[in-house]
Amino acid sequence: MSAPAFVFAPAQASDLGALTELRLAVMAESFNRIGRFNPERARAWFADTYRPETTRLIQVEGETVGCVAFYEVEPDVLKLEHFYLDPRWQGRGLGTAILDGLLAEADAVGARVILTVLRQSDAQRLYERRGFVETGRDDLDVYMARPPRPSRSPA
Repeated sequence: MSAPAFVFAPAQASDLGALTELRLAVMAESFNRIGRFNPERARAWFADTYRPETTRLIQVEGETVGCVAFYEVEPDVLKLEHFYLDPRWQGRGLGTAILDGLLAEADAVGARVILTVLRQSDAQRLYERRGFVETGRDDLDVYMARPPRPSRSPA
């Protein structure tokens, strides 16, 4: 099965409300699993950390089905965060295709990618399959990194 075709579109400040609700829909199960679901706190955190200039909307057939932020935090280090995909679009290979594209961008510039994933989140397995390793953890999150992979030169 091939992943649905997607495109990235730039996020706007006006997308905050819709993306906040998307985040809640995506994260509620994971937060409930660790006993930490608080919708008000989750909304406030996203409002404080949302930056439209680093966020890409994920669109399939003209519909916004998710978002991801991907940006440089220091030379040769890119941060992946706010990667949320509408539950209706999960399990179809779309998240993997998006992540593979972002990792190819990082590899093309020789950058390490860092991210934070909620403890016991199903997303951690996806990141591990793509070469991320745990670099630390706290009571809520797991911190992960993936070194750059050299681009393959044509044979």
